[in-house]
Amino acid sequence: MSPDSRRHRGAHPADAELFGADQLAKLRRAVSELGWLLSRGYNLTSSLKLVGDRHGLRERQRLAVSRSACSDQDRERRKGHLIPIEELRGEDVTVDGFNLIITVEAALSGGVLLVGVDDCIRDLSSVHGSYRSVEETDRAIMMIGQTLQALGPSSVHWFLDRPVSNSGRLAAKIADLASRNEWPWAVEVVFNPDAAIAAAAGVAITTDSSILDRVNRWVDFKSYLVAREVAHSWLVDLREVGSGV
Repeated sequence: MSPDSRRHRGAHPADAELFGADQLAKLRRAVSELGWLLSRGYNLTSSLKLVGDRHGLRERQRLAVSRSACSDQDRERRKGHLIPIEELRGEDVTVDGFNLIITVEAALSGGVLLVGVDDCIRDLSSVHGSYRSVEETDRAIMMIGQTLQALGPSSVHWFLDRPVSNSGRLAAKIADLASRNEWPWAVEVVFNPDAAIAAAAGVAITTDSSILDRVNRWVDFKSYLVAREVAHSWLVDLREVGSGV
């Protein structure tokens, strides 16, 4: 069953086994090995197969490894363009809408949250061209809004993927909440939000690797929100032991 046909963005029935404590050492080795290959210019698909086969990883474990690893070069670039969360005050902010909302939905419904080598939090969900709201959606947007507005940005511009079905409905939901709370938000549904966010002058809120590797400034808003508001989240830290900040 597709994750987006369920009422929650929570854990897969097999996740307790796939991401249990006895699996972490193996998964961390796989992330480290994949990062080593990526740092030397090897292709992601073939490298992931090599590492996944070596460690006998299941499909969701391979997905987790691929989302948690990156090359040393990409990790250093991301760190170099990251700004402290406190510096959002007075800034124009661009938000990768689906990327942020789906992770917060997963956090609220007990889904696995991955901590990757770039210290970012990511989930294991995928919209696959179709998004459906879940029971946690309204709460997720409200939590994002209250947390973000307390940081004092001058404006917030949300981008959603037009090719994803129901993106218009989600945009209307976000815009309505912003209007009722008098938040200075704009919501736009575009064909290529990645390019729009990468080209924007504001500070980006995303953990999408393809965007992080292009933006001039970004902030790790997900980690900040989860630590403050969803402290009970199921965090699976796939960084090497001793590498955390």
